[in-house]
Amino acid sequence: MTKTILGIVASLMLATSVAADVSGKLVLYTSQPNSDAQQTVDAFTAKYPEVEVEWIRDGTTKVMAKLRAEFEAGAPQPDVLLIADMVTMEGLEAEGRLMPYPEADVSAYDPALMDAEGHYFSTKLITTGIVYNTNAPMVPTSYADLLRPEAKDKLAMPSPLTSGAATIHMAAITTHPDLGWEIYEGLAEQGANPQGGNGGTYKAVAGGEKLYGFVVDFLPIRNKLEGAPVEFVFPEEGVSAVTEPVAILSTAQNPDAAKAFVDFLISPEGQQLAADMGYLPAHPEIAPPEGFPARSEIRLLDFDPAKALADDTANKQRFLDIFGG
Repeated sequence: MTKTILGIVASLMLATSVAADVSGKLVLYTSQPNSDAQQTVDAFTAKYPEVEVEWIRDGTTKVMAKLRAEFEAGAPQPDVLLIADMVTMEGLEAEGRLMPYPEADVSAYDPALMDAEGHYFSTKLITTGIVYNTNAPMVPTSYADLLRPEAKDKLAMPSPLTSGAATIHMAAITTHPDLGWEIYEGLAEQGANPQGGNGGTYKAVAGGEKLYGFVVDFLPIRNKLEGAPVEFVFPEEGVSAVTEPVAILSTAQNPDAAKAFVDFLISPEGQQLAADMGYLPAHPEIAPPEGFPARSEIRLLDFDPAKALADDTANKQRFLDIFGG
């Protein structure tokens, strides 16, 4: 019994020592909005006060352009990346740019949200489904409803040439056995003109210029709570999701702090932080924020990030062939 107690005490002391050793500078590149990034960094440094986080924020495309230039110069700066999508992470993994962290505790998560070898870890679910204006004559429940006469010339969509979320949505929809490219061909016949990002699509529907569209969930859900005339639909077929994954670069200068950052984001504490920011947490046991259904009620469309990466150029060309470019 004494040996058992001593062993437990020793383990606790070792865990405390490891936590105490997390220190130094941690460089983070992220595509989070500035306020979210600041909240994330503040919460992490409150837990690890010996770590100084230096963070740079921009859209995923611009973050990756900066990082690519650093790769070319042989001097990548970040220890960790927290960016929009798994497809970008798949590309970095294929190039050997990411450090595996298989010891990270992902036991509570859907395996589809995590890289099997532990190269990246999903931190939230930013889903794309259907938004409609509450003055619209039809309440859609399926993607196929957007092909009904009521939606003719009343559709707004972000472009996958601009939006990473729209790219992933296109890949998920077009590989679905009951949807496929026929949905996009039908949307083109309905007069849809995909352009820009999710913000423009949301504004067009909320302002009544259009009545239906594809959009990321938090825009209509948050704004509805403030009185906007919009509703968000999780279609019966399911929604696609950008998962804002985090990863450690293979060139990380402070891997211990980087691992602590990953652990924090996927811990219940970090997932509650995501929910408090108004996002759907990836952890199934953390309650969604106000306006979202229970996590168990949300169906995710099947999505293979490796296939999406391989098919990306062909998918975008087919999109251009359908909608013109």
